[in-house]
Amino acid sequence: MKRRSAQQGGGLPRTFWWLWGGTLITSAGGFVVPYLAIYLTSVRDYSVSFTGLVMTVFGIGSGLAAFVGGILADRLGRRAVLLWSEALSVIGMAGLGFADTKALVVAGTLVVGVGLNATRPARAAAVADLVSEEDRPRAYSLLYWATNLGFSVAAVSAGAAADQSFALLFLVNAIANTVAGAVAYRFVPETRPESARPHRERAGGRGSAVLRDRPFTVLLGSVLLLGLMFQQPLVALPLTMTEQGRSPAEYGLVMMVNGLVIAAFQLPLSRLGDRFRPEHALAVATLFSGIGFGLTGVVQSLPGYAATVVLWSLGEIVVLPRCMTLVALLAPAHAQGSYQGRLLLVWSSAVALAPLLSSQLIEASGTTAVWVACTALGLLAAALHLVLGRLRRKPVHEEAEPLPS
Repeated sequence: MKRRSAQQGGGLPRTFWWLWGGTLITSAGGFVVPYLAIYLTSVRDYSVSFTGLVMTVFGIGSGLAAFVGGILADRLGRRAVLLWSEALSVIGMAGLGFADTKALVVAGTLVVGVGLNATRPARAAAVADLVSEEDRPRAYSLLYWATNLGFSVAAVSAGAAADQSFALLFLVNAIANTVAGAVAYRFVPETRPESARPHRERAGGRGSAVLRDRPFTVLLGSVLLLGLMFQQPLVALPLTMTEQGRSPAEYGLVMMVNGLVIAAFQLPLSRLGDRFRPEHALAVATLFSGIGFGLTGVVQSLPGYAATVVLWSLGEIVVLPRCMTLVALLAPAHAQGSYQGRLLLVWSSAVALAPLLSSQLIEASGTTAVWVACTALGLLAAALHLVLGRLRRKPVHEEAEPLPS
């Protein structure tokens, strides 16, 4: 089940491929979140500040889901968290689609944030359960590939649907989550090994162990900066393009480039990244992304926007799969879900902060200031990755497996 294969995509367990398929389904049907800012400002006529608040609430829900979902994945099992989170997503989509007051919009967004993101630590922990250490970088890259392949389909399809009726976005998204839940119910058994089931004596020491894990702490710091930067295509980019008179369909076409680049280059760049230390690969990838985001404030044509998307997408290909692989290696067996949850909690915290910070910056200084800030974030995150490389040469903690050089 865990045999190594020289071919990308081969030699992985069947259950992994059902997880991969569920990821592809939810991503291809993920119509709502990429267009939520446009929906709130253009259709519902809410202010940029309220839209930023709503997106922040989405990030708060995502953060709660990542942290609690990771803990529950260790305590209750990966499968239970997958099923309940898909059900919450369907409920949240329906509520948000029919919401007719600001309070209901905020509540629906919170439920959607929880439902969509509770699956992530459970899925990441399941991959660590199923896949051998040497195959994990490939497995996480394949999952990320599925996410973005589906997103590329969703971006252009949702853009066309949004020009007709935004109600279609909520309907299709709810259907996709229902199908993904059915796939998990039928084909994904519980993967948590008996040896990883939590014990009382372990539970009390997890927090302190994480605080002593200096490489993991530095990694979380870089992930916070990266999350602030990579959230801007969903927050600042649609506002930037709308400011220039671009339509939702044009925004969808530009964002489709992101998914296409990842679909085309995810596996080749993953193989190339295996030749270098993960932190060095992360530093280079972060610089690429920072430059791409910075140039977004300069271009005005659709080809120009597409070119900037290519740059930051090439960096994105490396960043998240490598971070998840490092977490899987750093985490003890009984805390895979909790460690992955902490990583996703920090990422979701950035998702929560990014709309609030960027909306205030846009109102104060314009959209260009956001893209300048993204370049600065990229440089700082790259520096932290180099620091992480030095720290990883030292022992982390007794329960962690040694990391490859």
